[in-house]
Amino acid sequence: MSAESTCFIHVIYIASTPQKVFEAITRPEIASRYWGHENVSDWKPGSRWQHVRANETRSVELVGEVVESTPPSRLVITWAAASQAENPDAYSRVTFDIVPYQDMVRLTVTHDELEPGSGMDTGIRQGWPIVLSSLKSLLETGRGLDVFAKPSVAG
Repeated sequence: MSAESTCFIHVIYIASTPQKVFEAITRPEIASRYWGHENVSDWKPGSRWQHVRANETRSVELVGEVVESTPPSRLVITWAAASQAENPDAYSRVTFDIVPYQDMVRLTVTHDELEPGSGMDTGIRQGWPIVLSSLKSLLETGRGLDVFAKPSVAG
């Protein structure tokens, strides 16, 4: 990681409970329904986690380590492309802060320690909004969004 870094913060309000939001992030069978990937770990600090594509290839696309896990209010993980797992400079950090907010939850995702303009920086700025919108849809309606959808071309 160079001396210069950037971060991305996304806040979303979900009609749910902190426990259900935390479980949706950490339980593979739930994450696959809104993310198209399973987040696999025992979620204990120091443990590894993997972001596994929820299809027949079961490819591991992201890896990292659990830095902090305080269910159901906070999860902090490191994050890197699986192809760069051996490069310590390739890792960024993701913090999920889950706060009760009257009859809903305020989920704040902070993805920091990113190299400005890198492929990871660009990718997560496009990815987090649709993934978190899909999480909200799943918890509120029982149906996630197609996170792999592409913009429609106006005719």
